[in-house]
Amino acid sequence: MAPRYTVSTEIAFSSSHSLDGYDGDCARLHGHNWILRVYYEFSRLDDQGIAVDFCVLSARVREVVLPLLDHRHLNDVPLFEGVNPTSENIAAAIFSLLRREVVFDGGGLSAVELWETPTDMVRYSEE
Repeated sequence: MAPRYTVSTEIAFSSSHSLDGYDGDCARLHGHNWILRVYYEFSRLDDQGIAVDFCVLSARVREVVLPLLDHRHLNDVPLFEGVNPTSENIAAAIFSLLRREVVFDGGGLSAVELWETPTDMVRYSEE
């Protein structure tokens, strides 16, 4: 069996949204302090025994995600043009963005978790 290392980091951002066609409170403008956890899987380590440096992973995720989503009204972000900015759709969009923009040798993005509240989250992967 081949080795597999899962490396994760977490970042936070704040943004607002409203859900189109939703029958409830979330149809109105409201905000969240989101927690994003990303998971990368690696099949090998470097000469130092590291899959990816945590500092590098965190910095790259921040560089890609925060300018697009932090302190934004998600309904107005081009990433969600024609897409209802539900937690599920936000997680899928972040996954697609990171898979394209945050790439490492020997491994790849396996999943993202987007926490809308301390008790509610969606996990998105394409396995």
